[in-house]
Amino acid sequence: MSAGSFVIPQPPQAAIAVAGEGGFFPVRRIWCVGRNYLDHIREMGNDERAPPFFFAKHPDMIEPDGAVIPYPPLTSDLHHEVELIVAMKGGGLRIPADKALDHVYGYAVGIDLTRRDLQNAARKKERPWEIGKSFDHSAPSSPIQQAAKIGHPSKGRIWLTVNGKEAQAGDLAQMIWNVPEIVSQLSQQVELRAGDIIMTGTPAGVSRLQPGDEIACGCDGVGTLKVTIGQPAA
Repeated sequence: MSAGSFVIPQPPQAAIAVAGEGGFFPVRRIWCVGRNYLDHIREMGNDERAPPFFFAKHPDMIEPDGAVIPYPPLTSDLHHEVELIVAMKGGGLRIPADKALDHVYGYAVGIDLTRRDLQNAARKKERPWEIGKSFDHSAPSSPIQQAAKIGHPSKGRIWLTVNGKEAQAGDLAQMIWNVPEIVSQLSQQVELRAGDIIMTGTPAGVSRLQPGDEIACGCDGVGTLKVTIGQPAA
């Protein structure tokens, strides 16, 4: 399909920079894993026995390293959640866990920004989480490191600071479901394809953000990310 086939201008392709390459990874879909670190499940008061589940954000919610993110509308309780990001170079349906890493292009560190008050209200009414999770600028990401260069991290410190003070700290080894299991489980419900990214859950320490807050986060061997929470959009 050519660009001339569209009746309005074609929207820009959402993308994440690739570290050291000068190129970009095109983002097709964003999938997120809920409740994948036991300490975070406990701090949120959820059932420790329930398996993780999946929800989505839209690709154009990606923000790059160094971004100033407007404080979002409709909330007074914006939270940070630092996460390992998995970038897919292939996929399919019902991928066996022992084949899952064959489809992974690389890894990044990101933040699942969350309007916690809206998420909690939706949960109480048994409504979808989108209003709390899927909003403009809610998926900042570091540049992607290629798995061909760094391997497939299964352990290593993951952390986040707000204004220089540590808020979240954990280890990838603490994930309830590891990356191969996440890829395999997600592929049971949707066909994964090249360009999909998966945010793999957050450790404990999530907390409220305010305009002016400076956030830094990182994951050993993967990279770092810095963003600032700005004033609400006019």
